[in-house]
Amino acid sequence: MTYNQIKWLILLTPTITIALWEYIRHEFLLPYISMEVGNYLSPFLVFVVTLVFLRHLFTRLEHMQNELRQEKTKKIELIERDKLAKELHDGIAQSLFLLSVKMNKFNRKNQLEHDQDFQKMKQTLQHIHDDTRQAITNLKYTPNQTPISWRETINQFLDEIKSNHSINIHLQWHISEDMLTAKEKVELFACMKEAVMNVIKHANTNEMWINAFEQQNGWICQIKDRGIGFSDTALRNSKGYGLHILKNRAIDMNWHFSLERKENETTITLKKEQS
Repeated sequence: MTYNQIKWLILLTPTITIALWEYIRHEFLLPYISMEVGNYLSPFLVFVVTLVFLRHLFTRLEHMQNELRQEKTKKIELIERDKLAKELHDGIAQSLFLLSVKMNKFNRKNQLEHDQDFQKMKQTLQHIHDDTRQAITNLKYTPNQTPISWRETINQFLDEIKSNHSINIHLQWHISEDMLTAKEKVELFACMKEAVMNVIKHANTNEMWINAFEQQNGWICQIKDRGIGFSDTALRNSKGYGLHILKNRAIDMNWHFSLERKENETTITLKKEQS
C-alpha cells in the first residue's frame, strides 16, 4: 500500500463509516433503535472503527515516514562524506604529495640519504600521507546498511590494515560482546586501533598478535609485536602521540594500562578488573 493510498483511507474511512451506519440504521434498524439512541451510537461507532482500523493505518504511515526520514538522512550523510573526501583529496592529500616531491628534490640536492633526522621526517610525512589516503578511502566507502556485530567491525578493520600495510595480524578474540558496555566497545576498539597503528608506524615489523580473553574478574586485551620496541622513556615523553592518547583513554575508563618490552617482544596490555 502506497503512502497516498494510506492517506486517502485515513481521510475517507470515518465518512464511509457514517454513511454506511446511517444507511443501515434507516433501512433496517429504525423499528429497533430510536433516532436519539442512533445519534448517540454514531460517534461511538466511528471511535471503534478508528481504534480498530485507522490505528493500524497510522502505524503504517508513521513507519513509512520514518523510513523516508532515514533515507533522507543517509543521503545527506553520503553527500557530506563525499564532499569531505573531495576536500581532503584536493587539499591536504595534494599538499602532502607536493611536500613529498619537494623533500625528495631536497634530498637529492643535498645528499641526505644518511641523515637520520631527515629520514625520520620523510618517514613521518609518508605515514601522514598514508593515513590521509586511508581516511579518504573510508569516507568514499558506503557503509553497509545491514547492521553488523562489534566483532565483525574488528575483523573488517584488521582486514583493511592487512591489505593496506602488508602486515600479518594474528587475532585471538575471546571476549564476548555481552561482557562490554556500549561505551566500553567504542573505547576498546579505539585503543586497539591506536595500538595497531603505533606498531605499524614505529615498530618496523610485518607481524603482530592481538590476544583478548575473559577472566573471572574482568578481561585482558594484549597487542604484541617483535619489532624494534620502545625505550623506557617512550611513554613518558610521548606528548600528543599515540601511546599518550591510548594511556589516557584507558585511565578515563578505569582500565589498567601497561607497556612492556621483554625478550624482544613489546606488549601493550589493557586490563579491566571488576570492582
